[in-house]
Amino acid sequence: QVQLVESGGGLVEAGGSLRLSCTTSGLIFDDFGMGWFRQAPGKEREFLASISRSSSNTDYADSVKGRFTISRDNAKNTVYLQMNSLKPEDTAVYYCAGARFGYGPRVQYDVWGQGSQVTVSS
Repeated sequence: QVQLVESGGGLVEAGGSLRLSCTTSGLIFDDFGMGWFRQAPGKEREFLASISRSSSNTDYADSVKGRFTISRDNAKNTVYLQMNSLKPEDTAVYYCAGARFGYGPRVQYDVWGQGSQVTVSS
């Protein structure tokens, strides 16, 4: 079955960095645009970043542009989110997702991971 497994979350001080990984199985990874989202308690899920199948295109939310970088390794069926200059307001559960058609904040994401907690202390 299709699985997306996030890892790399944890507790970090403000100003620090984390790299999230999302390893997939059960799907043809090269066929999917990939994205990262997050959801903080009491808030709606928020789009963060996405990357096209071949890594030729990326898209970022304004809230993370310049601090977060999405990348993928199709040989490893894995997508990454490098997060720098973290702020307490970045505290949330972070999810990766795959889209069969396209990439970006407005396409339908068809498969989702279970989430990884990121907590940024002040």
